[in-house]
Amino acid sequence: MARWLITGCSTGIGREIARAALEAGHSVVVTARRPESVADFADDFGDRAVVVALDVTDKAQIGAAVRAADDAFGGIDVLVNNAGNGYLSAIEEGEDDQVRKLFDTNYFGVVDTIKAVLPGMRERQSGHIVNISSMTGLVANPPNGYYSSTKFALEALTEALAQEVEPMGIKVTAIEPGAFRTDWAARSMWESSTPIGAYDENVGARKTMIKEFANHLPGDPRKVAEAVLLVTTLDEPPLRLLLGRDVLKAVRDKLASFSASIDEWEAITKDVDFPKSR
Repeated sequence: MARWLITGCSTGIGREIARAALEAGHSVVVTARRPESVADFADDFGDRAVVVALDVTDKAQIGAAVRAADDAFGGIDVLVNNAGNGYLSAIEEGEDDQVRKLFDTNYFGVVDTIKAVLPGMRERQSGHIVNISSMTGLVANPPNGYYSSTKFALEALTEALAQEVEPMGIKVTAIEPGAFRTDWAARSMWESSTPIGAYDENVGARKTMIKEFANHLPGDPRKVAEAVLLVTTLDEPPLRLLLGRDVLKAVRDKLASFSASIDEWEAITKDVDFPKSR
């Protein structure tokens, strides 16, 4: 059985991953900004569930969570970076402080947590880091431009990190959920407080659609948890795992459009070198 640290376990996908891991017999440091929201895990699973307060923008709390795992279990085998927030805004509407706060949580919080966990994994020459990304980390659409930017950054981090730590026996995977029925569009969603009327017909309409359909989305968060558990058992896990018919279609459509554009502009792409000297 493995030793897990999971961020953002109060609701949604993080909560389902924590419960699935514990039900499978693993030991889990279950974290949330409000530890009372995950206290039931300790009641249900006893010593195998260690509840810790964790705001991933607080390096001291990250360090305390890692120490809690070391003290209770002797280390961390699986890190799941799940904590995050959404932000609905046209690019022009974006508020500087909110955008930076979004990056602090969705990107730098992941970076700091990974850096806190890696020394132990390097010492043991084993481990698996699972980053919960998003369809919006692969395909960007309004009103998620800033949220997508945090997830695109996470994609780059994941891709580079996987190559860096592979020689040390450490695995890295990005999970790419599409539309799943969580509170991402409610409790975990921020929104620009400075809307601009010129964007009402496209960005504004999409904001409304996201909020109205949040409780009717097709994806089951428990299925994400089951997929994460499966991936962590593999000797050769995928670098990216797409979850949902919507993300599959969106990525295939993007790849097809990108490939067609590359072919269309190939001649100009190639014609940028200095003329060859005779």
